[in-house]
Amino acid sequence: MPSSSQLRNPFFLVSLLILAISLLTPSTTLSRALTRLNQLRTHLAPRPSNPTTPSSITHTHNLSTMSYTRELHTALLAVQRATLLTKSVYTSHTKGTLSKSDSSPVTIGDFGAQALIIASLRHAFPNDAIVGEEDADDLRSDAALRDLVWDLVQKARLEDSEAEAEIGGPIKSVEGMLDAIDGGRSPGGRQGRIWALDPIDGTKGFLRGGQYAVCLGLMVDGVPTVGVIGCPNLPVDDAAPLDASTGVDADDKEGKGVLFGAVKGHGATSRPLSKGALQKETKIVMKEIQDISQATFCESVEAGHSSHGDNAAIAQKLGITKPSVRMDSQAKYGSIARGAGDLYLRLPVSKTYEEKIWDHAAGVVIVQEAGGEVSDAWGKPLDFGIGRTLKENKGVVAAPKEVFPTVIEAVKEVLGAKQ
Repeated sequence: MPSSSQLRNPFFLVSLLILAISLLTPSTTLSRALTRLNQLRTHLAPRPSNPTTPSSITHTHNLSTMSYTRELHTALLAVQRATLLTKSVYTSHTKGTLSKSDSSPVTIGDFGAQALIIASLRHAFPNDAIVGEEDADDLRSDAALRDLVWDLVQKARLEDSEAEAEIGGPIKSVEGMLDAIDGGRSPGGRQGRIWALDPIDGTKGFLRGGQYAVCLGLMVDGVPTVGVIGCPNLPVDDAAPLDASTGVDADDKEGKGVLFGAVKGHGATSRPLSKGALQKETKIVMKEIQDISQATFCESVEAGHSSHGDNAAIAQKLGITKPSVRMDSQAKYGSIARGAGDLYLRLPVSKTYEEKIWDHAAGVVIVQEAGGEVSDAWGKPLDFGIGRTLKENKGVVAAPKEVFPTVIEAVKEVLGAKQ
């Protein structure tokens, strides 16, 4: 017989319920019922309290022992729903550009995707903090723009009703949409659960018809732990090689659209983007490099984001003769994680520029879980626990573990020669 303490334990009770359903439920509905209950059991499982002085680099509890099943499932569905909105904007004649104070372009897609994803996170994890790229100030002062975004948000629904319900269903009102967008104002930090959201990463690529991504990462005590990236314009086929056309002649036609996901300690996956329930996943790993001179490296399209000259010098030092593949967004992280590319270089072009955590949190988890390493340009671990930026790091380098030391040495030599 169960003890009285066991009967008061919700984790134990849900486990009993799973057993009962397995005995009583018809096989046609058993699989979905067990999936839902296992998600609930994961959510109720005891989690370690925050350490007094946690570190994003040397954390005190073993994240690999925690499955984060519900967090990953929610993030995958939230990002997938948001891509329905971004794709509808992508194929429209006007993308609703708006200039922010930092001169970077913003689109109605950014606002709409952020509203949808934050609403999903609030439904599933109301106590979690969120660092989002956008805020609703411009929408509150521009009724026409607000109404345009609201119309798109209302139309963006997953075709599978149960999947839609799992992330809270439609946003109920315009004010609810604005509040959701403003829910991303967390300052970040080292303690607790903090989501980092980039509703459209690679906005310039989105505007010009190139690659872009919808990115969502969960940091636990400053450590990137769950990562999801939706790339509507990347090939579904993990074996499709990268070439110069990948970042330029992008589209979201048949055979395009991939959803990457990873949990720290549990590997990385890809699956086709869909309009409804999640599709079957495939495990992904970085390609083993026998000869680094044959590697393919990815870099940003914008010279203002990464030094193309330094990248070329590093490639030459490594003996790489293939032209680089230039594409926008964290699609680069996903591409090297599944072996379509090999190296990702984002080298600093300014001493004052600070990388934003939402530009890297999801991608770092996915690359690490696919067998890669990520650091800044000087080999230092990326520190996500400082705030909204990676202000203690300069640049980003990602590569398979076996060649990472060689790559980082070449980077140091090129950058060191300039000092």
